[in-house]
Amino acid sequence: MDERMKKQLSFILEIDKEKNIFRQTSLSGHGRKENDAEHAWHMAIMAYLLKEYSNEPVDIARVMIMTLIHDIVEIDAGDTYAYDEEGLKSQKEREEAAKERIFSLLPEDQKKEMISLFDEFEAYETPESRFAHAMDNFQPLLLNHSNNGGDWKEHDVDVRSVYARQNKTALGSEKLFAVTNSILKEHIQNGDLKQ
Repeated sequence: MDERMKKQLSFILEIDKEKNIFRQTSLSGHGRKENDAEHAWHMAIMAYLLKEYSNEPVDIARVMIMTLIHDIVEIDAGDTYAYDEEGLKSQKEREEAAKERIFSLLPEDQKKEMISLFDEFEAYETPESRFAHAMDNFQPLLLNHSNNGGDWKEHDVDVRSVYARQNKTALGSEKLFAVTNSILKEHIQNGDLKQ
């Protein structure tokens, strides 16, 4: 086995740890909390199936790889709940350090490629990154909806916070935001989201 393959296999084993990073989102049907790897897999499939709803034409393979790698940094940085104001303050710094360590396990050309994709996702500036972010917003919303807003209730999340995050879905997909808005209105009416 040459050095390049050793590095690739080392990275592959390292990212297996993503399966042990549990999120605040429950699986559908009131299941256990999902892990980061499940979240990434689910979003990649969703992106492929829902690509027709992107505001702009996208390279769907690029979107899918962004969704698959965007939370790898949480192996070191941990999951930061979308509505955790205190955790969000240090998230970028923690994730930057993790990005450097984890992607440095790869051969240099692949490290640069993965970091470039990660940074593109974070920057929200391309059609692919905007659609990938729409998936990152829509996937947990869909699971939470299937659980009658249980995660929002558990964390005492208010409607303004949810809309502040979910409004960005429209940047990637107006159609998916319309569905999001309909779901949120239902949960407001049911009292699942505090005003």
